[in-house]
Amino acid sequence: MRTFNRIALSLCLGIFSSLALAHEGHQEPAPATPAAQPASGTRDAKTWFTDTPLQDQNGQTLRFYSDALQNRVVLLNVIFTSCNDACPLITQKLKEVREVLGDKAEGITFISLTSDPLRDTPAVLKAYTLKQGVEDPHWLFLTGDKAQMDLVLGRIGQIVPTPEQHSTQLIVGDVANKRWSKIRPDAPAAAIAQRLQLLTMPLVGR
Repeated sequence: MRTFNRIALSLCLGIFSSLALAHEGHQEPAPATPAAQPASGTRDAKTWFTDTPLQDQNGQTLRFYSDALQNRVVLLNVIFTSCNDACPLITQKLKEVREVLGDKAEGITFISLTSDPLRDTPAVLKAYTLKQGVEDPHWLFLTGDKAQMDLVLGRIGQIVPTPEQHSTQLIVGDVANKRWSKIRPDAPAAAIAQRLQLLTMPLVGR
C-alpha cells in the first residue's frame, strides 16, 4: 500500500512538469499529462517533496518540506539571478501580486528556487532580493549544492540540464489539503492573487 500511495502521489505531482513560457532563445519540453489525485497523507508528501536542507537568502538552513512547505499556502517558482529576461520580470510580477494581496500576503509563502546553485549562493540571492526590492519575511529564495537542488527541483517537475531551461510556470498549493495548480506567469497579478486567496479559504464539507 505504501508503494501504491507513493506512486499515486508522484503521478499527481507529475502535473508540475507542465511548462510555460521559455527563456529567450530556449525551447521547453512538452508538458507531461496530469494524473490522479494523491491517495496519501502528510507522511508521503514529506517523503515526496523531501526534507532536503537548503539555505535561504539570509544563510539560514531550512528543511524543504518541514520548514518551507508544511501546512502553508505557497507559490513556487524557479529563477536564476544572472537571468536578464524572464526571471526579473516574473519576480516583479510576484512583487505586484504580494502588493495586491495586502495584509493577506502574510499568510502566503512565496518560494523562489534557484536553477543555478553553483553561482546563486545565499549572499547572491540576498543581493538579488535587494536589487529587485523584494525583501519580505514571507518570501524565501532557496539554494543548496547541486545535488540538493537537483533533487528538490526534480520533485516539482523541474529537471533542468542548464539553468536557462527551467520552466517559468508558477505552482500554487494548499499543502495541508493537497490542492495544487499551475498558473502562467503572464496572468494578471490580480488573477494570481485571487487564486492564492481561494487556497487560503477552508474546504467546505470536510
